[in-house]
Amino acid sequence: MLVAIKVLDLQKIGSSKSFKAECKALRNIRHRNLVSVLSYCSSIDSKGLEFKALFYEFMENGDLDSWLHPEKADQTTRLRSLDLSQRLNIATDIASALHYLHNQSETTVVHCDLKPSNILVDNDLVAHVGDFGLARLLPRTAITFVEEGTSSSVLLKGSIGYAAPEYGMGVAASTQGDVYSYGILLVEMIAEANR
Repeated sequence: MLVAIKVLDLQKIGSSKSFKAECKALRNIRHRNLVSVLSYCSSIDSKGLEFKALFYEFMENGDLDSWLHPEKADQTTRLRSLDLSQRLNIATDIASALHYLHNQSETTVVHCDLKPSNILVDNDLVAHVGDFGLARLLPRTAITFVEEGTSSSVLLKGSIGYAAPEYGMGVAASTQGDVYSYGILLVEMIAEANR
């Protein structure tokens, strides 16, 4: 079985926290449009340094970014393109994953970093949302929309251009932030289809 291995660079600030967030977010969620974590490793290497890695189901077709922007991809993937029907199916897959995370999982999961490079595409061109390193878990009873004056002491990093503008003002993570990111992703998918 082919697997994808994500080895964390623990020299980067926040990488251990990112590892914990991803493990916590993916521990109890299962959906056909989410990347499956097969296993993880958290140990000490031969030099006595901390080592952390996640093992994922391998996605043969890479990420959505390389499909939308083939000029950035390697030579073997430059000729790939998605027709409108395939783009709509991928958009539906992403929406299905977000609906599950926000409304059907045991706790509300806010992804916080939805962008093309975090959407993986399998052999059948089915989209899978991945990279939950910035994810936030909200209790099901918590209000999952942004309230006036609500702020977070945790700085969300997200990706410029995809993160909701209110995150820059310290507003707490919400499902609305993911919906904003999804809207930006849709605009990009449609705009790139017309190039």
